[in-house]
Amino acid sequence: MPLPMHNTKRIRLFLLLLVFIQGTRSAPNFTVCLINFRNNANQTLDSSGLVDANGANIPNVSSDILNAIGFTYDTCLSQCGEGTEKPTWANTSQQFGAWLLPYLALIFQLPFGARHRVDNLMSAILTVGSPVLAGYSMILTVLNARWISRQFEDVSFPNAGNAVRILISLQQSPLRITNQDSLLSSLVVLPENDDWWPTIAEFLDYTHTWSIASATSIAWVIIAYLLTVASSLSDVNANMYSNGQGIGSVWLWLIPIVIGWLQLSPKCDYARVTKAIDNADAMAFVATDYGIVKASDLSEMRAVSIDSSIAKPSSTDETLTPPVYNYARAISWSRSAEDVLNAFRVASNHVRAHRPVRMGDMWRNASRRNVIESCNRSGNPFEVDAYCKLPRYTARSPWASGMFSRMFVASLLPLALQWATTGAAVLVVYCTPTVGLGCRSLGYILYGTMATIVWAMLVMSSILSHYSSSSSNQSRNPLSSVHLARVLSNLLRWGGKFLAIVNAIWIIAASMLQFTNIYDNCYCNSSVLGRGVRDAYFIVITDGLDLAQTKAAWFGALALTCCTSLGFIFFMSLLTDLIPT
Repeated sequence: MPLPMHNTKRIRLFLLLLVFIQGTRSAPNFTVCLINFRNNANQTLDSSGLVDANGANIPNVSSDILNAIGFTYDTCLSQCGEGTEKPTWANTSQQFGAWLLPYLALIFQLPFGARHRVDNLMSAILTVGSPVLAGYSMILTVLNARWISRQFEDVSFPNAGNAVRILISLQQSPLRITNQDSLLSSLVVLPENDDWWPTIAEFLDYTHTWSIASATSIAWVIIAYLLTVASSLSDVNANMYSNGQGIGSVWLWLIPIVIGWLQLSPKCDYARVTKAIDNADAMAFVATDYGIVKASDLSEMRAVSIDSSIAKPSSTDETLTPPVYNYARAISWSRSAEDVLNAFRVASNHVRAHRPVRMGDMWRNASRRNVIESCNRSGNPFEVDAYCKLPRYTARSPWASGMFSRMFVASLLPLALQWATTGAAVLVVYCTPTVGLGCRSLGYILYGTMATIVWAMLVMSSILSHYSSSSSNQSRNPLSSVHLARVLSNLLRWGGKFLAIVNAIWIIAASMLQFTNIYDNCYCNSSVLGRGVRDAYFIVITDGLDLAQTKAAWFGALALTCCTSLGFIFFMSLLTDLIPT
């Protein structure tokens, strides 16, 4: 959906202020500066400081001097000063509206649903500050869903299908599973709980998917991108240094990320998910030594819980429902989901062997096929736990099977998407005269690098926080591995989120500053960063210049970003199609 009117006005006022500030500073005109220097050099037949299209020195010949199209970096400084060229509001607003504004509007199509608005804002900042993290959370969510659904394929026990749907739907919540007081085994085995599973599955059966607003926003971005790309490729000379071709590429990751979440339809509405769990809790029964009673009559503890006050999460990010935070709860979710899987799997094996829950009883066949008589599923707490092979206090590995391999696979495509879009932006500005590493390309490299660092820090934080929260060695010794892991996890999480905030501000500010010609000065236009002060030069006049290499780079960048983005969307379509709903 489009940005609110007051936000759009504020952004435009900010841009106008930047243009005004630039206009009040010393603003050289590099074309006039070069022409004046060229004329003086022609009078003295001293071509020192003038260069041709390749940066080579110009001979001391009048015709060659007058055809010079640039000068060295030192000459640019001495003749034009260190100031930046004066921007024009018409170009600034046009470039901003064509290249950046559609992406800023598309951010609001990301799924949110947190309890507090500040958490929704932070999820948007995390997504912009680290597209790798957003893509990683998305792919890992899909892989975990496929993993648990495949594990349940060989389970033939009542409510197994609904269990899969519930577990997949609760990936955006701090899922906790407990068998204290036989809660989980009773929920799985007892026929009195047969209404609990389909009821909660139905409560969670809602979608956050395509709407007219989301489809319009995505179409707007795609059409705007294609039209502006076509326009810039048709006239490469126009606004070459303030052109948004690179900006359009570095932001293109947002389209597959938004489309991917719309395909996945995460259940991230905090109020709705909490209400679904609370409504179903009133229907749960548990086996006791005195018979079958409601779980709510015993305590506040539940077999399946998302209440962080009862089951303490490993990190604060785990309680936040926006899907970008799935990185923080994927490990604990997988461990909890595997606990439920194991309970169903062992019970299913007992059913195949025709073993009833109550020890010493004979199996009673149902009058209908594939239906288990209720009497085969009743027993005391010890018998119910034994039927699922769940001891009252379970000691098991804190890591779900295949967790790290899924984390590795989930990292590959987001990293490819991040660096394909960032690399395309670098390629565009790197191959724009003067060819070489400059301020613009360095800005994009910094963005991609910081985005990757944020992802690495937060993923490592999730591993350490899960280790510290699930370790049986809860020593208070400040030098113990558990305590050190907890401290390091917090530092990584805080540091990663701080870097994400800086990176999000940086890419937005860098995009706006490019439109206001802040980089249009001797230092940046001479690619001093890549060429060094001695070999740096500034191509000022591009009319008639052979820009075949620049145009080829722009076409290559377009192909790279589009192919990678389409590949990401295609991969997501394949994976989500295999997830049961």
